[in-house]
Amino acid sequence: MKIIEEDVVIIGGGPAGLAAGITAKEKGVDPLILERDFELGGILHQCIHNGFGLKTFKEELTGPEYAQRYMNRVKEMGVRFKLNTMVLEITRNLEVFAINDVDGIFKINARAIILAMGCRERTRESLNIPGFRPAGIYTAGLAQRLVNIEGVIPGRRIVILGSGDIGMIMARRLTLEGCKVEAVVEIMPYPNGLIRNLVQCLHDFDIPLLLSHTIIKIHGKERVTGVTMAEVGKDWNPIAGTEKFIECDTVLFSVGLIPENELSLQAGIKLNDRTRGPIVNELLETSIPGIFACGNVLQVHDIVDNVTEEAVRAGKSAAEFVKSEPKKPKHQLHCWSGRNISFVVPQLIDQDAFMEGAEFHMRVREPEDDVTVQIKSGDTMLYKRKVRFARPGEMIILKTPKIKEAIQTENLIFEVVPTEKQEEIKA
Repeated sequence: MKIIEEDVVIIGGGPAGLAAGITAKEKGVDPLILERDFELGGILHQCIHNGFGLKTFKEELTGPEYAQRYMNRVKEMGVRFKLNTMVLEITRNLEVFAINDVDGIFKINARAIILAMGCRERTRESLNIPGFRPAGIYTAGLAQRLVNIEGVIPGRRIVILGSGDIGMIMARRLTLEGCKVEAVVEIMPYPNGLIRNLVQCLHDFDIPLLLSHTIIKIHGKERVTGVTMAEVGKDWNPIAGTEKFIECDTVLFSVGLIPENELSLQAGIKLNDRTRGPIVNELLETSIPGIFACGNVLQVHDIVDNVTEEAVRAGKSAAEFVKSEPKKPKHQLHCWSGRNISFVVPQLIDQDAFMEGAEFHMRVREPEDDVTVQIKSGDTMLYKRKVRFARPGEMIILKTPKIKEAIQTENLIFEVVPTEKQEEIKA
């Protein structure tokens, strides 16, 4: 078996892997990107809609344009990469086993590893919807690839289950191709994607959004002929008597994304129950020293610009790990989800780093307006910020200033509370 020695190995050549590789190279180490596809850029190649790059480049780009800028930068800087390369295993000892048609099976002894594998879609199988297995059932991402890259229209009369961003974007895309989107069906009482996609993709094209509804049966044996949907109660169970049949020939599933962490589990990296990604500290280092994570493999992001920012941090941390002696944490604080917080990233942070100012990513469980996001230690209020709108589909990013108050406990509690209630407590 061929054995290679490398400073930093980056698994995944999508937007996170590219940004991490560029940053590591800028910081003076020589990274190697391993990508299983035949080209760099990841999922962005099929995202031909605009809206990318507003934060990073201060201009509106399509997905391929955004990816191309980073691909060009990688080549200009001489960041090395291997395409058509599948990573088979990573170990606690920072060993990477991979395979391709040039090197065969080979092993890399790395000094640091950055996980940037992205995420995958939930499928029909995870929802247990009754019916046969006819043609015409796709995930929204697969349909996006068929239309935007392969030039194939998956059907003509479409029902989309789930109001995630890809589902809403594909509702617009298929409408523009002359298809009829009968409805977007969402089990929650609120949409699960960005508000801009709700407005631009559904409202602007008069596509019905049916909240608190779900599909309870898919009809058809050879090809989809329709679906039966029903209203759901607060327990998410269908309400008898509310069933309705919709004729269609295609069903798209846009019911959530799952970080690709099979390699992480194989290595024994601890995962968070809510994000399904690794538990990390403020350096984006996982439970195994020298292994870092960024992008959608860590937490599912709403916009790619945030993926890039996170990957820059991971690239910098990995480079510093390689170039210096690993630092033992002095006093780690634990970040916990309080009222209406689904998760917080990072889950661990060094107390000194927190006191100097830190960055936290979080999502709310339920939508609320006019709220205050706050961080507490025991009874001490450490930081708070008013937020006009808090939505599950939109990431809240807190960048805290220097903290002057004393830390009472090792637990930091993150909460979202109504601003009126917060002001009453203060009074």
